[in-house]
Amino acid sequence: MLFKQLFHKESATYTYLIACSKTNSAILIDPVNTDIDDYVALLKEHNLTLKYALDTHVHADHITASGLLKKTLDCQTAVSALCGANNPDIHIQDGDVFDLSEYESIKAISTPGHTAGSVCFLWRDRVFTGDTLLIGGCGRTDFQGGDAGQEYDSITQRLFTLSDDTLVYPGHDYKGHFVSNIAQERLGNPRLANKTKEEFIEIMDNLNLPYPKLIDIAVPANRDCGVLVQSA
Repeated sequence: MLFKQLFHKESATYTYLIACSKTNSAILIDPVNTDIDDYVALLKEHNLTLKYALDTHVHADHITASGLLKKTLDCQTAVSALCGANNPDIHIQDGDVFDLSEYESIKAISTPGHTAGSVCFLWRDRVFTGDTLLIGGCGRTDFQGGDAGQEYDSITQRLFTLSDDTLVYPGHDYKGHFVSNIAQERLGNPRLANKTKEEFIEIMDNLNLPYPKLIDIAVPANRDCGVLVQSA
């Protein structure tokens, strides 16, 4: 197998490449549109065929490359319909499995809260958590159908029940961190460790964060997989 963690500096976004070395089939998780040339070059370098471009949710801080990758490489796009996504090839449901081959597959875990349709992806000993669970934090819940109570349940009942040594690869990091694990986040995440649901909701309701600068552009574009549909 081949695994790479890629970083988009402007939005502090992590994109993940997973590929099966036996079939040369690949998946990209949360690709960013301005980095598409890098993805194409990386795939070509390793002689890979992109099978899926997966988004953990409809992003508000950058535009996904999934639609451009479909146009360029004829891969399938996938995002949850609960995010208001209009035209992906696959509307992700809880438990969906994305096969790279008989040797490698990735499973979707529904984790609403940051947005109504947020999902995480489990592969081998690692989970790709998008904005649901960050290293020492979690995604905000004040727009796009976000719900702090749902996020608490998603993290504590879906993610924190994974094996302690499951590696946590987030969708963003703003402090130079690359990876955590479930035990570390369950025991040490300041928003979640030893917090009741009510305490967590209180924390999330009082973050008072500014809206993402690109939200008015990114959300409509990402509902169409990063490629706005032109009206007839």
